[in-house]
Amino acid sequence: MIKDKRKKDAPTATETSSNPNSTTKDYTTLCRKSQVNKEQRTRNFATIVYPDSAPKDWIEKLDQLHVAALISPLHDKDKNPSGEPKKPHYHVMIMFEGKKDYENQIKPIFDEIGGVGRETVNSARGYARYLCHLDNPEKAQYEPSEVRCMGGADYTDITNLPTDNRKMLADIMGYIQENEIFSFAEFIDLSRIYHPDWFNLVVNTSGWIVKEFIKSLEWERSTGYVRKTENSPKVDKQTGEILDTE
Repeated sequence: MIKDKRKKDAPTATETSSNPNSTTKDYTTLCRKSQVNKEQRTRNFATIVYPDSAPKDWIEKLDQLHVAALISPLHDKDKNPSGEPKKPHYHVMIMFEGKKDYENQIKPIFDEIGGVGRETVNSARGYARYLCHLDNPEKAQYEPSEVRCMGGADYTDITNLPTDNRKMLADIMGYIQENEIFSFAEFIDLSRIYHPDWFNLVVNTSGWIVKEFIKSLEWERSTGYVRKTENSPKVDKQTGEILDTE
């Protein structure tokens, strides 16, 4: 009597139920893969570009993608903890309105521009500020005006904090006094050419106070007004002792 091999090869209901972990393991594997994919999906990505190994036209290539991006000034003054200089490099952050998959959508972009690795971006503002080490005074400082903006990204809007505005206003007022600028129009021209960050602040939010400050300085100059603080005796800040004014 010939046995039916098909029945032998096909698992019976008893055999299937005797290995309940088979389906569970497959399901668990799929869930893990799905979780990995979700973790890789985010809106902001960053990489490092070394100019000596990247394509010469890597900036143009990135610009042609028409995505929001920020490129740091060339970090050529960074040092390792040991004090040795780091290899000159750029930090690049690209930003999207929706979540993207790193392996399939972002890594090809980084490969094309010569990006090395992927840097974690927990906060777009925090990383954007790191492009110039704004919150790291112990590190080499770089000019925010040298950050390249692409695809509609605005470095000032992304990084600006209320404390930055106050500090910038103090710098502006000091600059106006030191250089004896008594024309608001002159200050606007100087800012537009040499200090774009000042220009943005004045145009967007602080034009009135700067204008009034210049107007008051001009009034003091024209009337010979002497401030009370200038008539007050000088005091030693440490001891509180009134210093000899003669």
